[in-house]
Amino acid sequence: MFAMSGRVAVSLLIGAIIVPFAIGMPRLSTTFASHAGTLRQTSPMGEARAAHTATSLVDGNVLIVGGFTGDEAHLAGAELFEQQNERFKPLRHPQAMRQSHTATRLRDGRVLIAGGMGEQTQYYETAYLYDPSTRTFSPTGRMTMARSNHVAILLEDGRVLLAGGTGTGWSFLASADIYDPSTGTFRATGAMAEPREGHAAVKLQDGRVLVTGGHQGRGSAIQISRTAEIFDATVERFMPTEAMEIHRHKHDAVLLGNGQVLVLGGADERDNEGVYSSVEVYDQADGEFRSGSSMRLGRYKFRGTSLTLNDGTLLLAGGAPRAEVYNPATGKSDLVGGVDQLAGQFSAATLLPGGRVLITGGYGQGRGPRANAWLFESSASNGRPRGR
Repeated sequence: MFAMSGRVAVSLLIGAIIVPFAIGMPRLSTTFASHAGTLRQTSPMGEARAAHTATSLVDGNVLIVGGFTGDEAHLAGAELFEQQNERFKPLRHPQAMRQSHTATRLRDGRVLIAGGMGEQTQYYETAYLYDPSTRTFSPTGRMTMARSNHVAILLEDGRVLLAGGTGTGWSFLASADIYDPSTGTFRATGAMAEPREGHAAVKLQDGRVLVTGGHQGRGSAIQISRTAEIFDATVERFMPTEAMEIHRHKHDAVLLGNGQVLVLGGADERDNEGVYSSVEVYDQADGEFRSGSSMRLGRYKFRGTSLTLNDGTLLLAGGAPRAEVYNPATGKSDLVGGVDQLAGQFSAATLLPGGRVLITGGYGQGRGPRANAWLFESSASNGRPRGR
C-alpha cells in the first residue's frame, strides 16, 4: 500500500493489519510505545453498538445512548457506565434506541439527545433530555426537521447549534436549528452555504463555530467538500472562511489551547480505500488552513473521539485499530500500547475524572459492532474535556 499526498490507504484483514507505507517514506513501526500510555479492556457493554454516543456526566459516570447492533436495522438502547466500579448498567427507555444522533451536555448537567435514525431508516426530529440526578429521560421540543449524522455544538450562551446531516428520503441538509434549554424548544437559524454530512464542527475560543468538509450525494455521485464555514451566534449566520487544502469527510476537528484548530484524517471519495493520515491546522488570525504533521495511522469515521489531555497532547482514540497520542507542539505521535486492536470506526470516546478515557464499541477489522469497552490511561494520568 502507498501513501500519496498525505493520504494513507488502509487494507484490513480479519485479525490482522497490513501496515501502510510508501516508497521513499519510513515504514510505520509495529512497536507500540508504552510511554504514550496504555489501553486495557474493561467490562463490556450490555449490547454491541456503533454510531452511538458517550457523554461524560457531572458525577463522573458516562451516558451511552443508541447505536446499531448486528446490522443497521437493529438498534441498541441506553446504558450508564459507573466509573467507580467500571460496570455498565442498562437504562430502560425505548426512545434511546436510535443511531447517528447527537448527545450534548448542557450547562445544568442534563444531556440533550437529538435526532438520529430508527429502524427502517426512519429519521427522527424528536429530542429527549437525560437527567443524571434521576437517571431518567423526558421529552423536550422537536427539531424543525428530522436530521441524522448532523453536528451539535454547545454555544457560549448555553444554547445548542445543530447543523447539517441527512433527512427524510436520504436528503442532504444545509439547514440548522438552535435549541434553547430555557424554553425547551428548537427553532431554525441561518443555513450553511452547502449541504453537509460527514462534516466536523468545533467551537472556537471567541465562541464562533467552525464547520469543515463533509459530503453530499452517494456512490458515484458523491461530492466531497473542502470548504469551511463559521457560524456567528450573535447574528445567527454562517459565513465563509478559507477552504481546506484537500477535500475530506468523516474526519475530526479539535480546538488547541493556542486557539488553532487541528483537522484530522477523514477520507476521499474512495472511502475506506482513501483514508487520510494528513492533518491541517486552521489559524483564526488569518482564517487559513495549512498542512500539519501527519498522524501515524490513517483514520476516518471517528468524529468526536479525539480528546485533549492536560499536557496539551491529543489522544486519537477512534478511526483505526490502534490509538495514538499526538503532540501538536512537535508534530510527533506515539502509538498506544496494551490492547491488540480497537474496533475503529464509529466508536465513541469520552474523558473520565482523573484523566482516564473510556472508548466504547464501534466496528471494523472485519467485524461488526462490538460490545467491548477500553480504558486509556496516560503515563501522567491527566486529562480534561476539550470543550466541544
